[in-house]
Amino acid sequence: MADPITPAISERICKHMNDDHAAAVLTYAQVYGKSPTAETAAMSAIDPLGMDLTAQVDGETVNLRIPFDRELTDSEDAHQTLIAMIKQARTLSST
Repeated sequence: MADPITPAISERICKHMNDDHAAAVLTYAQVYGKSPTAETAAMSAIDPLGMDLTAQVDGETVNLRIPFDRELTDSEDAHQTLIAMIKQARTLSST
C-alpha cells in the first residue's frame, strides 16, 4: 500500500523529482504554470490538491501553484499523476 502524502512524503517526492526529473519539473512550470519562458524550476511541495514550484522566469524568481485535476489519494497516485501530466504536457508542447 502506498503512503499518504504527508510533509515527509512531499519532501521525498520533491527531492526525487528535482534530482532525477528536473526537465519534467521545468516542463510542469512552462506548461501548467503558464510560464513558457521559465528557465529553471524546482518542486518545493506536493499535496493531494497540487504542487508548488519555484521557477526562474525572465530573470525573476516566481512561485507557481499547479493544481491537480482531482484530489490525490496517496504517493502512488501522485507518481501516476505526475507521469500522466508530463506525457500530456509533451503532447501539448509538440502540437
